[in-house]
Amino acid sequence: MRNWSEYPRDDLLAAVNASGESQNPHRETVVPGDDPVAVEHQVPTLNDRPLTLAQSDLETLQATAASLLSQASESYQLGQLDAALAVFFQALRLYEQVQDEVGEGKALGSIGAIFYSLRDYQQAADFCQRGLAIAQKQQDRRSMVRILGTLGNAYRHLREQSKALNAQETSLLIAREIGDRLSEMAALNNLGLAYKAMGDYTAAIAYQEQSLVIAREVKDTQVEEQILKNLGNACYALGDYARAIAYYQQRLVLTKTLGQRRTEVQILRNLSNACYALGDYDQAIFYSQQRLAVAEALQDDRAKEQSLGSIGVAYDAMGDYTHAIEYYERRLAIARQMNDLRLEQQILGSLKVAYYAVGDYAKAALCSQPYQEIS
Repeated sequence: MRNWSEYPRDDLLAAVNASGESQNPHRETVVPGDDPVAVEHQVPTLNDRPLTLAQSDLETLQATAASLLSQASESYQLGQLDAALAVFFQALRLYEQVQDEVGEGKALGSIGAIFYSLRDYQQAADFCQRGLAIAQKQQDRRSMVRILGTLGNAYRHLREQSKALNAQETSLLIAREIGDRLSEMAALNNLGLAYKAMGDYTAAIAYQEQSLVIAREVKDTQVEEQILKNLGNACYALGDYARAIAYYQQRLVLTKTLGQRRTEVQILRNLSNACYALGDYDQAIFYSQQRLAVAEALQDDRAKEQSLGSIGVAYDAMGDYTHAIEYYERRLAIARQMNDLRLEQQILGSLKVAYYAVGDYAKAALCSQPYQEIS
């Protein structure tokens, strides 16, 4: 199944290879290539002067460029972004030398996608614009959809929101015209992200709900899980906590079927926070207890202390200071094991207030002494 999870984040068509297939840019494995790219991802200087070549030489160079394009795409699929970038540039040089605009456009679009995955959004936009110009000239609408998606996402990160909206709307229009449901799904989700970046959460939700329908239609649970995350977060930002909880719960079910336990920890935190925001402290505690159990199974001390803190805060809000103190003290023990002095000070502050609330002034006074045990 294709992993349309956005790198690093939420947009679906973040990275696509020359053949138009979605890649997973999350992986960070880098292997040295023949012409490794510097850490700063400097753009090589390209020779703008076409060579005069015999037909046999032309065919040889075209075949070599096509082979490089395939090689780069394979590296991209493996998450070897720097290596892929170097080889795509080699292919681009050859395509420019033989004046093969179709190949040049594919290389440019792929380079733009890799720069996007590397979070170099200005370079991503620059190369996507060049690739888009060729795709438009060739009337290659599938490539236009793909490049516009990446270009729109790059503009969103560059905070050029009107350009981001225009690119994603055009991508959506073309995707619908050519009947490309997967690209339509991506464009709808990315439009939602663009509207969310503008603070228009209502529009964001409307577009992402349309994207969700298609994800379910094509039975892509990984895409569905990603969109449910985006919808839950948008509803939460809008203050529609009940709706956010509904989306988070659906996402939790999918995550369990996919066996993504670390993602489960994140969703349970979101559910607890949303329930707390609604004033439903019992449910907030319920989800935090589940999160604590998963964190213990994963031996994740940070998630454990956060879960204990959330439970303590919920009991505190209910006026149940005895239970709040119990969970704060457990959290304090983990903070000290982690040698996290800043966190220790924070927890001692919470404990001090809780001890005052129950009238235990002696222990409240001890909370002003960070290294003294409370017993």
